[in-house]
Amino acid sequence: MLRVLILGGTGDAAELTAKINNITEIEAISSLAGRTREPVAPVGNVRVGGFGGVMGLVEYLKHQQIDVLIDASHPFANHISGNAAAAATEMGIPRLLVNRPPWEKQPGDIWIEVENNTEAAAILENKALENQLFKHQTKRVFLTIGRQEISAFSHLQEMWFLMRMIDPPNADAVIPPGLMLFDRGPFSLEDEREILTNYNIDTIVSKNSGGNATYPKIIAAREMGIKVVMVKRPPVPPGEQVADVESAVKWLLEKVGS
Repeated sequence: MLRVLILGGTGDAAELTAKINNITEIEAISSLAGRTREPVAPVGNVRVGGFGGVMGLVEYLKHQQIDVLIDASHPFANHISGNAAAAATEMGIPRLLVNRPPWEKQPGDIWIEVENNTEAAAILENKALENQLFKHQTKRVFLTIGRQEISAFSHLQEMWFLMRMIDPPNADAVIPPGLMLFDRGPFSLEDEREILTNYNIDTIVSKNSGGNATYPKIIAAREMGIKVVMVKRPPVPPGEQVADVESAVKWLLEKVGS
């Protein structure tokens, strides 16, 4: 029996876990960081919470006698991915990163790509007026980066923000002016068009998460000529990686047969 730890919290991780649970030679444990208050838990054996850094993860891998580590966390969970790479190296066990492809700019997209949320806020505040892509001053922003980093935009008091997230921010969080919208993807194109229209949105701020669940907002922005400030992904640690769940299952089956 091959024991596999899956670092999850994404739709890809849940799908991967469901497929693995149908393979009799493999026992899977899913780990959720616990940042979402009511996560959509995958089927099977699930643990919730952090490990306490690299050494905490190493101790868990030892105690649970994990043979393989699969990192199917969010593309922006670079801290988790870094810890996973270091812990797998320390233990000398195989590690796979499930890294879905980022979205690519298409004809009609009005994007300006930035390195992080701080730069995104600066674009909204200053550079928007200077960049030819941003012909009109930003006034109403659809902020779709989750709840943990919205404080980076809190100083932009002259703008109005529609902030979509799964859970409310912490009680002491400093947030920009506007309205919070609590919802969980996947989102339909029709609903995204309706949001952009009803709230008179002129700019979207989005992380380049890839995948289909939140891509409809990008399609709607393209159709409606709305500009997008796109936050690039952080770099991933070196090592084996695949782009989808099917490839991850194939990789794992090869480990079973080896």
